[in-house]
Amino acid sequence: MQASPRKIIHVDMDAFYASVEQRDDAALRGKPVAVGHGARRGVVAAASYEARAFGVRSALPSVTALRRCPDLIFVPPRFEVYRAVSAQIHAIFAEFTDLIEPLALDEAYLDVTANRAGLETAWMTAKAIRARILEETGLTASAGVSYNKFLAKLASGRRKPNGQFAIQPHEGPAFIEALPVDKFHGVGPATAARMHALGIQTGADLKVWSLGDLQARFGKSGGWYYAIARGEDHRPVNVSRERKSSGSETTFDEDLVDPSRIEAGVLAMADDVWAWCEKTGRRARTVTVKIKWADFQQSTRSRSVASVVNSKPHLHEVSLELIRSVFPPEKGIRLVGVTLSNFTPTTEAAPASSLPLEPAS
Repeated sequence: MQASPRKIIHVDMDAFYASVEQRDDAALRGKPVAVGHGARRGVVAAASYEARAFGVRSALPSVTALRRCPDLIFVPPRFEVYRAVSAQIHAIFAEFTDLIEPLALDEAYLDVTANRAGLETAWMTAKAIRARILEETGLTASAGVSYNKFLAKLASGRRKPNGQFAIQPHEGPAFIEALPVDKFHGVGPATAARMHALGIQTGADLKVWSLGDLQARFGKSGGWYYAIARGEDHRPVNVSRERKSSGSETTFDEDLVDPSRIEAGVLAMADDVWAWCEKTGRRARTVTVKIKWADFQQSTRSRSVASVVNSKPHLHEVSLELIRSVFPPEKGIRLVGVTLSNFTPTTEAAPASSLPLEPAS
């Protein structure tokens, strides 16, 4: 006997950061808002729907955003507020299911197959969740409902903002066949370009390819593309999904070549990351320094330690050694970032001096 299909909901808050700012400041409502810093070398972290109408998107340079929308209002990010609102939203999720996989502060997968709320359908469950979010936070959310994560994620973007869309089991394969491959979640621009070069424009084109041919062209990902072309995604909603890295980066007001100023930027980012470590109690083995050069080329330098990075001075030490590996810089440095990864399950305490540096594998 065939198992009953799962009931998966992908909930995605609508323009989350910008919506929180508009909620908290009535003067911003109905106006184009960008969360970020409007300085000459700033970057948009999030944009309201009013700003998006002008082509303003996250990661867009501030000068470009202002060129597209001269009336754009920049507000500095308040991540402590966004985290608090996110906690409210996740508490609402927990009223409906224990199977919650957070993807970010503003989105998550929910498996509601068990139907804790006793609602007739997953569609009604999604509506109830969105209504509770609006009631509790004053913010709107969109939702996708389907029988697997891949399709639920695709569905959540179909009725944005403040809407929901369902893809039922008998609809999944046809939905994917009609979808351009560059709209597939997880298929980035480079992969989409490779597919286009092979004549793969839509899910229907992808479905024609055999498993062996896709694996020959795309390696391990070939099996994934073969499955999703048929609407198949058996990944569970992973409630134990852990954050794999924590980082912070900054764009300088001008391209820097002075080592002392570059190092000051790296240390400031290391301090941001260590503050998160102190708050969460997490410790990691790998430090990565990111460098964006004046010509927008990027470089990274990584180092793993024998035990853990267990103090702010130790993080400073490793971060400085990494950035100093590019001194003297051959060209100006536009941005630096520091990231910790390779977290340990539990904190391992050891004197920093006993943790020799090793090349990252």
